[in-house]
Formats: sequence, C-alpha cells, structure tokens
Amino acid sequence: MHKATLILMALLCGCIITGTVQAGERKTVLCTTFPIYQITRNVTDKCENVEVQLMLPSQSGCPHDYAMTPQDMQKLAKTDILIINGLGLESFLGTRTDKLNPKMLTIDSSKGIKETLPYIEEHEDEGEHEEHDDEDKKEHHHHGSGTNPHLFASPRMAAKLAVNIAEQLSKADPDCAATYKSNAKKYSENMNKLADEMQALGEKLENNRIVQPHGVFDYLARDMGLERIAVMQSHGQEPSIAQMMGIIKAIQNKKVGAIFTEPQYSGKTGKTIAKETGVPLASLDPVATGPEDAPLDYYEKVMRENMKTLAKTLGAKTE
Repeated sequence: MHKATLILMALLCGCIITGTVQAGERKTVLCTTFPIYQITRNVTDKCENVEVQLMLPSQSGCPHDYAMTPQDMQKLAKTDILIINGLGLESFLGTRTDKLNPKMLTIDSSKGIKETLPYIEEHEDEGEHEEHDDEDKKEHHHHGSGTNPHLFASPRMAAKLAVNIAEQLSKADPDCAATYKSNAKKYSENMNKLADEMQALGEKLENNRIVQPHGVFDYLARDMGLERIAVMQSHGQEPSIAQMMGIIKAIQNKKVGAIFTEPQYSGKTGKTIAKETGVPLASLDPVATGPEDAPLDYYEKVMRENMKTLAKTLGAKTE
C-alpha cells in the first residue's frame, strides 16, 4: 500500500477515535467557509460554551474546486456541529462527513430560503445568441447548473442566513437559544438596513449595467437593481479569445457602466477588457475571504467600501 495512503488512513482512524464529545463538554461548531464563519461568530457571540472554528483557510475563497485535506478530516471528526453554506457550494464534502463523524449535526444555512437564483455563468450577453450558429454558441456560452450558492454576497440574504443558523443552533443547543436568537435578530436588522441603503444607492446610479467576474454578485445585483451584462469567468476558467470578443461586443452594444473584478481572483481579464473598451474598471469584494480574526462587523465595513466603489464607478445621481 502507498505510504501516503497509510498515513491518511492513520489520521482518519485517529480522528474517529477522538471525535466523540461527552455531555457537558464545550461545543465545537465548525464552519466550512469564511462568510458562514463570520455570520456564525455574530450569532454565537457571548455564548461561552461554544467554540466556532473555520474549516477552509480564510483566504481560500469560494471552494468550487476545493479538495479536502487530512487536516480538514481531522476537524470534521472532532466537531459537534458543522455549518455549511449549502446549495452545492460544499460539493467537496461528498458523503464523507457521516463516515468520519456519525454523531455530528450538520446545519445547512440556506435551508428554506426560496429567493434563490439559477447558477448561470456565461461569457457574453444572452441577446447575442441569434448572431452565432450552434457551434459558435458552444464556444461562447458556458452555463453552470443548479442554484447559485453565493447568498452571502448580498446583505439581504446574509440576514436570512443568520436567522437560519440561529434557529437550527437553538434546537441543537437549547441552553443558549435565547442568545442565538437575540444575536441573529440584531444582526439581521443591521444587514437589512445595509441592504436598504444599497438598494437606495442602486436607484440613484446613472448607469446600472455591469460586467462581473463570475456569478458571485448575482444576488447583490438583484437586490440593488443592477443589470448584469456578462461575466468574465466560468467556474474559474478564463475566457478564450472568441469569448473575450463576445464580452467586448456585449459591453459596447449595451453601453456598460463598469467592469468589476474581485480580490479573490486574478483581475487580468478585466484589465484587458477595460483597456479594449475604455469602460471603467474597479474591484468589488464579495467578502468570500478575510482575516480569520476579523472583527464581527467586518462584512458591513467591506460592503460599505463596495458602496463607495459602486457610486464612484457607476455615478450616483445627486438630488
């Protein structure tokens, strides 16, 4: 047997043996991604018997192509409660969680949310379809499948995630239920207030047509009234030359106001397209990453910086 396989098996066995938590012990809550980790930290604030941990590195971004490590498996085997984003974002988990830790409770933060969007990633505007034959369409269009999992990039949706997490945590840990619900209420009110401000900004923009890096801003765009003309990546893949030409044509035809990149991924394609079209280029942060010891209001601070960027690049009408 391969040496690496033996090491992994040994780690897994060790994890399973140490994964049992006795009654009365401090509860460990493991969050898959940074956005869910930050929301959960707000929900569990002042619950002294709860330790919130982060599974993926805080700078890893959306885990579309993530592969679990032995360290991840160790964390899973030792946790009491696992909180996931849901909607297919954690496909890397597969069915291994039940095998690693049968006693672990899994909380899906997206459970019951009905205001979801389809996950569509395309390299040019839908309105250009009729100008290409079938083979050309295959070259230019790449559609994702399922539901868009990037709820966290919208304050309106982040409010719903917080309430969901609190409700499910309250059932698992009744001793701290009142605190969970109180924290979630406060957090969701702050998020909805922020969402209202962002919606009001969207109504004042001189040009609401944008190009984004991938589907990460779809919920935010919907809530603000922004019109997405094209995306520059499909599941992290850079566009081909033909696809780049399609994006440039869509930008010119639709008179796009700005091209946005995100700090989690390379901005090379955005820079090239902006140079070719003369359209303003800026970076928006979906808060998919951040410092692991980020303050509890980190999300709100980043979103307010995004508001400044949107107002500057798309032009905010003055009264």
